[in-house]
Amino acid sequence: MTNYILKRLGQGLLTVFLTVSTVFILIRMAPGDPAVSYAGPLATTEQLDAVREQFGLNKPLLEQYWIFIQQLVTGNLGQSYSFQAPAMQVVFERMPYTLTLATAAILLTAVVAIPLGVWMSRRPDTGREFGVNVLTIAGQSMPDFWTGIMLLTGFAVLIPIFPASGFATWGGLVLPTITIAILQIALISRMVRREMTNNFAAPYLTVARSRGVRSSLLTWRYAMGNSAIPVFTALGTRFAAMLNGVVVVEVVFAWPGVGSLIVRALETRDYPLIQATVLITALLAVGVQLLIDLAYPLLDPRVRLGKAAAA
Repeated sequence: MTNYILKRLGQGLLTVFLTVSTVFILIRMAPGDPAVSYAGPLATTEQLDAVREQFGLNKPLLEQYWIFIQQLVTGNLGQSYSFQAPAMQVVFERMPYTLTLATAAILLTAVVAIPLGVWMSRRPDTGREFGVNVLTIAGQSMPDFWTGIMLLTGFAVLIPIFPASGFATWGGLVLPTITIAILQIALISRMVRREMTNNFAAPYLTVARSRGVRSSLLTWRYAMGNSAIPVFTALGTRFAAMLNGVVVVEVVFAWPGVGSLIVRALETRDYPLIQATVLITALLAVGVQLLIDLAYPLLDPRVRLGKAAAA
């Protein structure tokens, strides 16, 4: 187990290193000059040159990359151009908001999607199942920005129940959470339905039925037990994606998370802030994926880390 964890940690760190290195190159290839964004469009040539020298932008690309690697090792990615504060500190200040939103959204998704998927699998080819199936397809089809705007219009403007933006109170968490969860519920519930339907048709469940095992036990212990790993993996993967910032939703609701932060960083060509955001979110995503893998033996005793035991 120790060897497996060390191997996965090595793979994860390599993934993070390649990710931040790729971002380092791509943002410098993109059009735009950070010096202009910082000094303003009316800045003189001398002022722009001074800004470039201040932030080391006048150095050759390879030298900039070497400095970046040194900063990466020490965990200090420099000063944010726009916030005039350590870039890592700025991201850490925003990360709790993204973690709160992502956790609320994935919990709501799990609470609704898993029972809904099980319910659909128990009532195949019925009118009610068809209606719910249509709704889940509609949920997958609606873009987040449209859903968010509709919820804002309905429950913050026409019927002012919840705040329209920000996180001044816990009520501000409701609308962005629902906006994110609608798509996730549609995706996860359909996956649960597919997995459960396949398990209900499996020979081992037919044998269990013939022995008189009650319906609830067949559903939640046998069928769901064998569906747990793909469902848990899907939920974990969606959660890891949310940690990168649900950009559209955060912008629509003026949510102070890393999604809206990365938008501002890209607009101002704030290289240190972009790199710090990518580094932290990549580390979190890799960490979540590792935890998912470590949880597999708890969900299915036949699974061993690094290999599957014979069923």
